[in-house]
Amino acid sequence: MILDPTNDLTRGGHTQGIFAQSLWITLCGVLLFASLFSTHSYASEIYTWVDEQGVTHFSQEPPEQKEAKKIYSEDIQPAKIGSVAPTVSAPLVKVPTELEKSALAIKKSDKAQAKTICESAKHSLNVLSSHSKLNRKSADTGKTIAMTEEQRQAAITEQKERVSLFCEN
Repeated sequence: MILDPTNDLTRGGHTQGIFAQSLWITLCGVLLFASLFSTHSYASEIYTWVDEQGVTHFSQEPPEQKEAKKIYSEDIQPAKIGSVAPTVSAPLVKVPTELEKSALAIKKSDKAQAKTICESAKHSLNVLSSHSKLNRKSADTGKTIAMTEEQRQAAITEQKERVSLFCEN
């Protein structure tokens, strides 16, 4: 803007215009600042409900054919992350299986039988571990059939368990 001494604005009208303009800019700045940091401008409705499996859901859209509780985002208090210290859990008590109970009973009542079972399990484990192609008799037909790798691995696991149950370590 060019200042012209003959212009009426320089005599008082111009300073009133500048004052009004700066007042207007200041007022707009204050309103903009207030609206940016207002929690109501960020607030939104959140719906929460529990389904048939007991799972709690949160959504900005209400569920169809379900009763939902309406909450507002500004009412939710943020929780601290990582503030809970881990707790030491109680040691698990090992409950003996039926096989372990029967093995213990055999070891207590008949040590000779337990020793025989131990030797048999060690021998079977040695055969199963050293040979990959084995045959066995079918319990149903009595015919000799080839043992699959899955059957061999299952038998190895079974014999290892028998060794751990009946042999003295």
